[in-house]
Amino acid sequence: MLKKIGILTSGGDSQGMNAAIAGVIKTAHAKGLETYIIRDGYLGLINNWMEVVDNNFADSIMRLGGTVIGSARLPEFKDPKVREKAVANLKKQGIAALVVIGGDGSYQGAQRLTEMGINCIALPGTIDNDITSSDYTIGFDTAINIVVEAIDRLRDTMQSHNRCSIVEVMGHACGDIALYAGIAGGADIISINEAALSETKIAERVATLHQTQKRSVIVVVSEMIYPDVHKLAKLVESKSGYITRATVLGHTQRGGNPTAMERYRAFQMAQFAVEQIIVGAGGLAIGNHGDQIIARPIMEALSIPRPSRKEIWAKFDELNQNIYQKS
Repeated sequence: MLKKIGILTSGGDSQGMNAAIAGVIKTAHAKGLETYIIRDGYLGLINNWMEVVDNNFADSIMRLGGTVIGSARLPEFKDPKVREKAVANLKKQGIAALVVIGGDGSYQGAQRLTEMGINCIALPGTIDNDITSSDYTIGFDTAINIVVEAIDRLRDTMQSHNRCSIVEVMGHACGDIALYAGIAGGADIISINEAALSETKIAERVATLHQTQKRSVIVVVSEMIYPDVHKLAKLVESKSGYITRATVLGHTQRGGNPTAMERYRAFQMAQFAVEQIIVGAGGLAIGNHGDQIIARPIMEALSIPRPSRKEIWAKFDELNQNIYQKS
């Protein structure tokens, strides 16, 4: 009979992870289960860094950003002997199931553990929104709100001094942060991985805006497109006539308290995850489709192709181009 479940966070931290941890703890306790946190992800499994927690712990972490139980990357977890040590430690503690919060690498670890007899349920924890089995990942909403706030602040000073700002945001190969935050922040130009503009094209478009006497320009770009956005800023400045500076937001996008929607989604997913564990399920990935919380086999979830954002980007880009022409 199931009596204990564990919780770990793995890979890059994201806002809302703590709300998910709290959701697991509260739901499990309501069902009469004991909950254990595993410190520093899969590394904590092999080092036996486990401790029991209660509802007071859950209450104290709900609003916090990052992950209070720590996270780490452990490539060695691909080795079956390393996983065997993790399974032995879990069984020694009497923990028969895990909720794993992280990205695709974390999902793969959860699948391997499930195959070894530890039922695992995975939750999508990443700011990048690149877990395709869920409309939105835990951390994405807060990250785009942080980027929008940064764009708003930069717009204030660009407007004051008649300048251009290039803002580089995170996302790895996924351009969702740049696209969503760029549209919400009223960016003039957006360049994402699947619809990347050349450096020359960006400079030309900013020059066109200068000719229309636009007071300020905001360019939002995804990371991993341009080798050096500061050099891009110099190119734009030389071609456009605007004093141009680049801002790399970096890890500021991962920090800070999660938004209300972030906490809500994370808690709902966590509650659903515990319910799946109680009925004996394992090897599942939890996500949302609209307002519905859904579960899919992990390997199926990892095989879902990423939906194209080109149409959304193209409509916004066309809108901005039309504005330029009519100015």
